[in-house]
Amino acid sequence: MLEVRGKKSLPTQGVRRILIRGTNWIGDVVMTLPAIAAIRRTYPEAHIAVLVKPWVAEVMRICPDVDEVITFASPGRHDGVAGKFRLAGELKERGFDMAILLQNAIEAAIIVRLAGIPTRAGFNSDARGALLTHSVQRTAAIRKLHQIHYYLEMVKALGCVSAGSDVSLRPGEDYRALADEVLATHKMTGARKLIGIAPGATYGPAKKWYPERFAAVADALADECGAHVILFGSKADQESTAAVQKAARHHFLDLAGATNLKTAMALIASCDLFISNDSGLMHVAGALNIPTVAIFGSTNPVATSPVGEKSIVVHRDVPCSPCLKKTCPKDFICMDLITLADVLDPARRLIGGGTQ
Repeated sequence: MLEVRGKKSLPTQGVRRILIRGTNWIGDVVMTLPAIAAIRRTYPEAHIAVLVKPWVAEVMRICPDVDEVITFASPGRHDGVAGKFRLAGELKERGFDMAILLQNAIEAAIIVRLAGIPTRAGFNSDARGALLTHSVQRTAAIRKLHQIHYYLEMVKALGCVSAGSDVSLRPGEDYRALADEVLATHKMTGARKLIGIAPGATYGPAKKWYPERFAAVADALADECGAHVILFGSKADQESTAAVQKAARHHFLDLAGATNLKTAMALIASCDLFISNDSGLMHVAGALNIPTVAIFGSTNPVATSPVGEKSIVVHRDVPCSPCLKKTCPKDFICMDLITLADVLDPARRLIGGGTQ
């Protein structure tokens, strides 16, 4: 059980407005959703706002437990010391009664303290415990849990009532219309299956399975079920998606760097199957309940595997993995041992409607 220093459980009476400082990366944001659901269950009548960086804001906009998304504009008007004071002033004007910090940095605690928010809670990470009224001890044991439980156990220690560990994003009809528009533009409408491939990874090349193997999987599925294939990623992933296309026999729609997050999520929500390295879009696909094959090498599926009943993790248990390194200093055996069949077989099962 986690220990809370300072005041114990959060107040339950008179809490009208709650600010949650969200995490900074897409996958991390998805894994905080059960913690946010617990806060909502505990304070069903409160106005819940989430403060997040612009590049993850769209995920929060389709979270059913959030009433308002506030953008932390950095880069932008909230840069530097002056920008942080500006942000604190903007938050102070909103009259929040409570701030719960899911992000671990001391900066988050400084901003909500400057904003005059009377109840401030979060992990005691980054030497910020003195700035919080409710400081949760971040133990060695809690760091070994899946990230969903890392955040969920923190808010439970503060007195929040768990709503379970299920993760759910609920895109509106505008998402369906947006996906239909993009697919029609690229003549990808009709009854054919739609497969998404995300061959990149933000953290580094040690998280990336071989592009020629992604291509072989996609080609095989296109041959077998006539599927359309979309390559997903950011601008930084364009080299990876280009390498997949170069190795492939079929033509794929390469949208790396060509969509915003909303469009990418709308298209993922329309997919019949998603195949990905450990990445933010992998977590989005799981949260949208899209059948997902997740390939893990240098990172730890125990901590960051995708959610959802339709997700299958492909991972080889080798002595040096998880190393959490950006680049492999050895022989890349964790990815080298993952064969075409290791990914293609679960992909076939999932696109056929099974999970085993």
